Amino acid sequence: MTQLMDTVATLDRRTTGGADAVAARAAARARIDDDKAMLKAAADLTRDLNAANPAIYWTDMLASAAIGYAALVAAIMAPSVGWAIVAGIISALALYRAESFIHELTHIKHAAVPGFRLGWNLIVGIPLLTPSFMYEGVHNLHHARTRYGTVEDPEYLPLALMKWWTLPVFILVAALAPVALLVRYAVLTPLSVIFPPLRRVVVARYSGLQINPSFRRRAPEGEARSLWHRLEAGASVYAIALIALTATGIIPLKAFLIFLAVTSGLAVTNQVRTLVAHLWENEGEVMTVTAQYLDSVNVPPPAVLPMLWAPVGLRYHALHHLLPGLPYHALGTAHRRITAALDADSVYHKGSYKGLPVLVTRLARSTITRR
Repeated sequence: MTQLMDTVATLDRRTTGGADAVAARAAARARIDDDKAMLKAAADLTRDLNAANPAIYWTDMLASAAIGYAALVAAIMAPSVGWAIVAGIISALALYRAESFIHELTHIKHAAVPGFRLGWNLIVGIPLLTPSFMYEGVHNLHHARTRYGTVEDPEYLPLALMKWWTLPVFILVAALAPVALLVRYAVLTPLSVIFPPLRRVVVARYSGLQINPSFRRRAPEGEARSLWHRLEAGASVYAIALIALTATGIIPLKAFLIFLAVTSGLAVTNQVRTLVAHLWENEGEVMTVTAQYLDSVNVPPPAVLPMLWAPVGLRYHALHHLLPGLPYHALGTAHRRITAALDADSVYHKGSYKGLPVLVTRLARSTITRR
């Protein structure tokens, strides 16, 4: 998705018209002091939840991948378009859940879940052309205290302060991501080995799952560099083989196109989730942890659909910004404990929303009111 985000590099960030109120509200929020009582309660109430459970990680990831690939085969072999669509939707949602574990890989200690990074890359990351190096070393910058919401944050754009047309463009970028990733690994990777100047561009601009087109990634060093090269080589061989096998007819064109459609659906689902992961109202100011929490979103129960569009703990994204090291399977328990312990007027409760429609409407209204 990163390589296509340059298409929105010139998005208008000027705060005019109805967005003035949003900008003023965001500026005021950025100056909010940390709510020390909330932060202490969140830490104290969850100390026993910090250990990742390997059985949960492996079972969830493997089951999601198995369902996703089985449904993909069913979509390819379906006797009718209707059944192909149903199977394709199931495949996209299941593979989306499996792919979402890339987020966990950036936070868990790998020794706590032995072999999980390698297993995830072989089963999900490389087949979907999103190996873990594209998020590791990038997502952690989003959680850096002085980077969140600034131009140095690879995962932030002030979408609420932009023009209305930026939202459909944002989604379109994701729909085209599978093709862009094929080009990234089948074409740019081998060429960049031959041409060092191209390699520098590929590393800086096309090697991260980011939404900020101004972000430039630094070249990896040490062990991260070795892992990057191994995973990139594997993804490149896979992408070239996929194209070659399709071109020679070994993989039917229909199967290849269905694969692209499913992965496109996966990417669009994730992009819609990204639209409501934050309020996107900050325009570059450094924010306190509490301010970052208020700019982020929880969609807790009784809402049910977030299980599909915000899986693997992503429905508790605001809480995740308070406790980024908490494993995904503990977030629900943590949220219930903190909610019960804090007074009704606590800042913590202001981070929860009812569901996707409310959040999308809020964001769309902010962009539509711009002149």
